Amino acid sequence: MKLGVFDSGIGGEAIAASLQSTFPNAEIITVNDRAHIPYGNRTASEVISLTDTAIQPLLVADCDIIILACNTATALAIDNLRSNYPHQKFIGIEPMIKAAADQTNTHTIAVCATPATLASDKYHQLVQKFGTGLNIIEPDCKTWAQMIEENQINYHLISQIINDACDNGADVIVLGCTHYHWIKDAVVNLAHGRATVIEPSEAIGRRVKTLLKLS
Repeated sequence: MKLGVFDSGIGGEAIAASLQSTFPNAEIITVNDRAHIPYGNRTASEVISLTDTAIQPLLVADCDIIILACNTATALAIDNLRSNYPHQKFIGIEPMIKAAADQTNTHTIAVCATPATLASDKYHQLVQKFGTGLNIIEPDCKTWAQMIEENQINYHLISQIINDACDNGADVIVLGCTHYHWIKDAVVNLAHGRATVIEPSEAIGRRVKTLLKLS
């Protein structure tokens, strides 16, 4: 089994590591587009073009599945990719609104994501489908991906955002960008006893098994 993982930056490495743990015998190929990060502040047409260009090595490698380990690329580019490459299996990553809706007791959740993801049609469709009756806090996380990519993490800023979300009743925090997986432990510690923190790593593994009809 050969799996391709694409992300704009280092976020995909966390997804690749999770997949390698789930599928120890799989060949996992990763590509990124660090020359053009962050994707989250780009236009839809830019993200579509950049993503298509970046995944070409994965198409050439004939991967069984290509995982877009980027919420922004999923939100803006995956439909075009599926249209352009109909014989290629793709898995995208979307903010876990449904899972958060199922878990919340306060009916208030926080979605930490890039501006492009929050503005996308796919995100609004998820909110419309699964977020009815929820108070959804959307913190300003536009600098997070860049600071994580550059390893210049501002823990004070992160704590302000997470504490504010929890103080306003959020009992589930959705990490809606794979870059944020690198600070998950910090977010979990900040939210401890107040909110559950969720991200899609395990769900991707389950989706791979479904697509490839693995037991």
